[in-house]
Amino acid sequence: MTNVELPDGIRLQIDDQGSGPPVLLLHGGGGPGMMQSLVEALAPEAHVLLPTHPGFLGTPCPDWLDRVDDLALVYADLLDALDLRDVLVVGNSLGGWIAASLALLAPQRLRGVVLINAAGIRVEGHDVADVSKLAPTQLMALAYHDPERFQVDPATLSPADLAGFAANRAMTDRLCTTPYMHDPKLRRRLRRATTPALVIWGESDRILDVEYGRAFARAFAKARFELVPKAGHMPQLEQPERVLELVRAF
Repeated sequence: MTNVELPDGIRLQIDDQGSGPPVLLLHGGGGPGMMQSLVEALAPEAHVLLPTHPGFLGTPCPDWLDRVDDLALVYADLLDALDLRDVLVVGNSLGGWIAASLALLAPQRLRGVVLINAAGIRVEGHDVADVSKLAPTQLMALAYHDPERFQVDPATLSPADLAGFAANRAMTDRLCTTPYMHDPKLRRRLRRATTPALVIWGESDRILDVEYGRAFARAFAKARFELVPKAGHMPQLEQPERVLELVRAF
């Protein structure tokens, strides 16, 4: 684990592995563990960085950081601090929202963005499920094609794990305060994005449906849409080989 000091009081914890072309992984509300399989798969062939967003897993977070575009600025600062270029950014859910914003903030440092069931825009008739009001079992039912595979008994979790989950949920709620969990300006601005984009979508996602994903791809000037069957909101967990195949090809 690497610690990186950035401007404005930000201290990032980063799982930093491998060597080769740089890949920045941006996790969703579930925390960095939701992207760990991609770290392990890509590290033999790339320099993979998986940061923990400030505030997640109980990490320090300054008071001013309370919007997703604040996080996008943090990662633009990270790319500058490490002088990384030709970076492939891969984000899931909230991380996809950050990745889309980063494509507008730091295109000169990116070679592509991969959005996996990304949040961040509003699509009329395809509203985002309000996950803040759902019990864990309800959330699982919406998030996975096969929820039974991923059920966790809370009684088996350590106090540290429970505290981490609580911190993740609190930070997600703090960042996603707008109605419909979106940035009202992002969709319109993405037509200005020059970075090539790949939009990957789990077909069984009931938090952000397939038509929402197609609209996200259409918002970019240059994007391809790929549907992943038998996967929900986190296809990198349910269909890891297919997601890895798409990322590598892109």
